[in-house]
Amino acid sequence: MYKDSGCSPLQRRAGTTYTQSMQTRFPLLLALVMAISIQTGRGADSIFPLMAWNWAPSDAATFEQMRDCGLTVAGFVSPKELDLCHAAGLKAIVSDQRVSGYDWRKVDAGAARTNVAALVAETGSHPAVYGYYLRDEPGAEAFPGLATVASIVKELAPGKWPYINLFPNYASAAQLGTATYEEHLEQFVATCHPTQLSYDHYALMEDGSLRAGYFLNLEQMRQAARKHGLPFWNIVLSVAHFNYREATPADLRFQVYTTLAYGGRGIAYFTYFAPQVGNYRMAPIDQFGHTTPTWSAMQNVNLQVGKLAPTLLQLTSDEVYHFGAIPEGAHAPGQSSLVAAVGNAPFMVGDFTHADGSRYALVVNKDSLRSHHGAVTFRQTPRRVQMVSPYTGQLTGFAGEQQWLAAGQGVLLKVE
Repeated sequence: MYKDSGCSPLQRRAGTTYTQSMQTRFPLLLALVMAISIQTGRGADSIFPLMAWNWAPSDAATFEQMRDCGLTVAGFVSPKELDLCHAAGLKAIVSDQRVSGYDWRKVDAGAARTNVAALVAETGSHPAVYGYYLRDEPGAEAFPGLATVASIVKELAPGKWPYINLFPNYASAAQLGTATYEEHLEQFVATCHPTQLSYDHYALMEDGSLRAGYFLNLEQMRQAARKHGLPFWNIVLSVAHFNYREATPADLRFQVYTTLAYGGRGIAYFTYFAPQVGNYRMAPIDQFGHTTPTWSAMQNVNLQVGKLAPTLLQLTSDEVYHFGAIPEGAHAPGQSSLVAAVGNAPFMVGDFTHADGSRYALVVNKDSLRSHHGAVTFRQTPRRVQMVSPYTGQLTGFAGEQQWLAAGQGVLLKVE
């Protein structure tokens, strides 16, 4: 994961030691690609990926606790832990030197094929495998080597994700290996031919502010995903460290719902286990193995996403727009926007089209401190507006008390 400290990615392993390069990040996603947008689906076992970013300890109770937190993907696990993941009902990103242990500037394709073939023979048919971890935050100089191994994974393990996570847009040109962030994304896609995009962005600053560029990064990933017909993931902050703050329930809701409004198809949390170094604190699981208030807040928002998932996975992102102050990389509603106004507060909206042709709008309260009344004015008067309940997944009325949105909360509306 990229850090502002200027140091290389942190070395870590879940709960205790952290010995692997922190060049990792989350898994997966199902993606049934539609020509014009970001649809997901990995065959019959479609899930909405919610991942614990960490190397997980080999313990059945740990995976069961991840499941109870509403997570759907464990990352990262060794081959011997796949049975534990499956028993807990989780998918997994496999971490193994046979797919990740390379000098990416000079990969021997023959040796890589031998290594990957052995790993796939051992794990490829396991029902828990969602993908294989290759690298976290590579510079462009690593792309050709990554492309070599990724192509072998896709050939020998079709449908499994060769997991590569990208830098955020506040990485330096030296780290990116390109002059601009957009060039970095385009070069990655052209060279590695990914099946999904993933990046991390930590925006919750200790002074209470939101890092500038957060919404710009979401839009940059959304545009790249739409252009290339790929789903994208966002790795969000769930552990305080460096000059990042302890995430409140509102902060977790904000990061998740803003990602969903931009059409994101996967969320990973950095980190799930608190590293035993520096000033890391208030991860969902602390350094002593205990749950923290962050665990309960994460569980609540994950369970909401789980109820919304059957609808979310059928939606194609059409447009995203903001009300009030317009952040960098964003814009106000236009003539094609479903929503003309939302109350008198800092809201944003993502417009979507369902696979059946119906229209949806995801309205998000961007205020991380206060609830606001989200009375929506549509550009054209709809016949009916219903919300998808985040507690049942069913359609219900959107009026009265339902229009109050907590800090960081989103509401998914079906507009007829």
